[in-house]
Amino acid sequence: MTAEVSRVQVLAYRWHVQQLDRMPGVATDAADCDLLDLGIQNTGPDGAALALHLRGTPADTGDALALAWTLRGAPHCYRRADLPKVAVATAPLSEADAAKRIFDANRPLKAAGIPTFDALRAVAHEMRDIVHEPTVKGDMSSQLTARMPEPYLRFCRPCSATHMYEMPFRLAALQAGLELRPHTSPPVLERIPGWRGAAYAHTGTDAEPRFDVIRGYLHFFGPSDPKAVAAYVDAPVRDVKANWPADAVEVTVDGVSRSALADDVDALRTSPPDRSVQLLGPYDPYLQLKDREILVPDAANRKSLWPTLGRPGAIAVGGDLIGEWRPRTSGRTLTVETAPWRVLSKAERADVEKRSTALAEFRGVAFGGVTVAG
Repeated sequence: MTAEVSRVQVLAYRWHVQQLDRMPGVATDAADCDLLDLGIQNTGPDGAALALHLRGTPADTGDALALAWTLRGAPHCYRRADLPKVAVATAPLSEADAAKRIFDANRPLKAAGIPTFDALRAVAHEMRDIVHEPTVKGDMSSQLTARMPEPYLRFCRPCSATHMYEMPFRLAALQAGLELRPHTSPPVLERIPGWRGAAYAHTGTDAEPRFDVIRGYLHFFGPSDPKAVAAYVDAPVRDVKANWPADAVEVTVDGVSRSALADDVDALRTSPPDRSVQLLGPYDPYLQLKDREILVPDAANRKSLWPTLGRPGAIAVGGDLIGEWRPRTSGRTLTVETAPWRVLSKAERADVEKRSTALAEFRGVAFGGVTVAG
């Protein structure tokens, strides 16, 4: 029998499974966050650190976490101990998937008769050979450009120079046993201590269930469908369907057919509603889903929350998004500018003030108050 759930139940489930209802101090260390299995994108001024903070983890004062370029070529935060398994899980599912993930870089490779996986292995081999000491991305790119033959290179009009294509460079880094040094701009790559993995010795089809990105998306962003998962992973829909979990079951969300992992259905039905307020960062995992119409039904609000450039953060109340926020800084003072989509209650306004104060404390600056845009 097909399970039936409502949008309200889906939001409560996602809020709970992403641990946004955890009290501060519940987690014992920075690695104690379930989303690290899938990876937390480290983009924006606060990056993954704020996402972890909002989920109750203490600041990482040790070496428990690491950054790597993985899904969509974006930097993601993982538990350092998991990196070998993450390298398997985030590898393409097939040759066609590998070709799709590197976009226009595959055209000259295909024309030269070079299989995509072979090309990525070649890039990873050279990157590993180059990095013996921490290496700035620009230096890495220059050395790769000097080493790689023409099918791997492109002419960059803005720079008026020849470079490596960007996506093969990014996707091969973890396979080469390289991580990103935190808080560096431009990025600095360095060797992962004790790395023993061979580049692209496995495809994503060999992933352990806990780190499998298709399962991870269904667990943290479910119920969903292959098209949304494919967009998140940057994989062809055909490959996602071919690797769809055997324990995925049909679930209808307000009458629309989707899929969820069988073990998550009870939680979908029973996750308790929560009224806690959070100021989610622009790239918080909760906002990284691809079925945005469930999270934000109003088309104008969706367009405003996910513009092409310059994303705001989101004001959330227990999984329901109710507006946007942007940081406004002056010297060492942070003011939070809000743009609610509805009238906030007195309690909600107080909670937004409290969360804004906490954000200033998290950034280590003075709090200048909350304003309303317009």
